[in-house]
Amino acid sequence: MNDLDLSKPILLYGSSISYFTGKMENYFRVKEISYEQKVLSYPRFERTMKQKVGIHQMPAVELPDGRWMTDTTKMIQWFESKIPENKIIPEDPVQAFFAFLLEDWADEWWWRTAMHYRWHYSEGAHFASRHLAEELLSSIPLPIWIKKIFLTRRQRNGYTIGDGITKENIKTVEDDFLKLLEILSNIFDKRKFLFGNRPSIADIGFSGPFFRHFALDPVPLEIIRQKAPKVLSWVTNLWNARVSKIDDDFEKGIPKDLEPLLREIGKVYLPYLSANVDAVRQNKTKFDFKFGNVFLKNARYSLYRIWCLKELRDRYNKLEEKDKTQVEILLKKFGCWEPLWRDKNLPLIDNQEEDLPFRADRKMLGVNE
Repeated sequence: MNDLDLSKPILLYGSSISYFTGKMENYFRVKEISYEQKVLSYPRFERTMKQKVGIHQMPAVELPDGRWMTDTTKMIQWFESKIPENKIIPEDPVQAFFAFLLEDWADEWWWRTAMHYRWHYSEGAHFASRHLAEELLSSIPLPIWIKKIFLTRRQRNGYTIGDGITKENIKTVEDDFLKLLEILSNIFDKRKFLFGNRPSIADIGFSGPFFRHFALDPVPLEIIRQKAPKVLSWVTNLWNARVSKIDDDFEKGIPKDLEPLLREIGKVYLPYLSANVDAVRQNKTKFDFKFGNVFLKNARYSLYRIWCLKELRDRYNKLEEKDKTQVEILLKKFGCWEPLWRDKNLPLIDNQEEDLPFRADRKMLGVNE
């Protein structure tokens, strides 16, 4: 039974420069779901979120029937189940698995880099702190310069220098971004989107770091303009895409030019998730992570990212045997298989996140741009 009423616009609560709010906006536009983006200032937004979904984070969605939702990945999956037409999840189960793997990487790994470019450089911090002060803190009776200082310090202490980035590893973090731009430029030189000439859940995932951060904040935007204009075109193509009007299908299988992205996931991201598991298991709220040239000092632990790892495993386990075989072969080829299963028993509570997207009481780490 479809319990989704689309006769009225869906309300999307979140900042207009928010990572995950931008991701949800891209999904609604691509899927042609009518929505209205709204801002609730603090402290009202925080109180409302905790009451409605059990946690404070951006974005939140309010359905026409009054129900509230959170967590972009789970919300998108829910909407896809209710609106079977013009899906952004590939029908091929193998392709769908890797599309979700790329989406997870975009959500959880590139968050730190996006926050670095926004808050490390004075141009980005000035832009973002003023915008957020006027947008989210309008009800707080303080001079705007005080709000800007508060926001800049809070974000740096929480998401850049407070999440593994140091003076010594800034170059590594930024080189990682340049490598991503090079790989994506090669892909978008051949087609409009990651899996073909129609957008997938992977493109929606990458709209998080790119749409409201890398292609908006002054420093990374200039880098993209100079070094990767085709990536900027992809951002625009995605914003303007409407799946009902696209006749092209996804390419068959896993396009070869996606392999460098998948190898990065196997080389760095999945080992990082494993290091995070170790930190949680040892009750460490901070941990160091080093792999090759990548080094994070005192990164924040995240129970939510353990759940993300479990979601990837569950997605594999639900595949039919023939599809499992293909996925395993490819994961081993890209160096993803061993780190995906490295930790035998994940330190999660029973049925964690089972109420998503409508309740997130057990979601351990909320994020807020």
